[in-house]
Amino acid sequence: MLLTVDMGNTNIVVGCLDGDKVRFTERISTDLRKTELEYLFCFKAVLELYQISPDEVEGAVISSVVPPLTDVLKKALQKLTHAEILVVGPGVKTGLHLKMDNPAAVGSDLVVDAVAASALYGTPAIVIDMGTATTLSVLDREGAYVGTIILPGARISLDSLVSGTAQLPKIGLTVPRHIIGTNTVDCMRSGILYGSAACLDGMIDRIWEELGYETAVIATGGLAHAVVPHCFHEITVNDTLLLHGLRLIYEKNKKVRTEGGTS
Repeated sequence: MLLTVDMGNTNIVVGCLDGDKVRFTERISTDLRKTELEYLFCFKAVLELYQISPDEVEGAVISSVVPPLTDVLKKALQKLTHAEILVVGPGVKTGLHLKMDNPAAVGSDLVVDAVAASALYGTPAIVIDMGTATTLSVLDREGAYVGTIILPGARISLDSLVSGTAQLPKIGLTVPRHIIGTNTVDCMRSGILYGSAACLDGMIDRIWEELGYETAVIATGGLAHAVVPHCFHEITVNDTLLLHGLRLIYEKNKKVRTEGGTS
């Protein structure tokens, strides 16, 4: 079995795949104060929850946008599983052509999402990842990664709105009764949910206009299910997109090492 770890700024998504079958996905908090031993016990607890022995884990692959914790997680997984750990980054084979000013600076999570979207849905495509930030990554007709749009995520926008005002309350991201709110809570919910959806619709239209053609649109991330249903465009939501991308990259690099070649 393969253990996949996607470390974001807010949460760490831990998944386990048996071949291409997802056994589980769970989330734990990203915490810079935790030691490798503390993360080891977090991973151990998740595996025990699903009755999986660390000895069953044949390999693990990490995608991280929190560099200070990357090595901490790697060492924790090595101690727990004694398996080979791959960290997605410069030098790792992805098969993705990055047409960026500085390819090495592209977030590993964006690369992994793009690899999965290309394999599962084909290209051209727009890949939306809705986490702490909302990103829209663009793959052209040739399958090249041609650019990204980054904007504040719905949750961080809401938190900023609440913290920056004296009278607005903390609320959950549930659907308001009407777009035009008649009370403070519904006004805020409408602004965040429908505003985020309208933003995605508008960005998709602008990307298509710049490309000169339409694309498939795939969304993933913790807030995708809350926002995407309110979009006018057809958007496929895939909760496990990044897990499958990590699996594909791990298998590609394992094959390269086995064959002693490059690609």
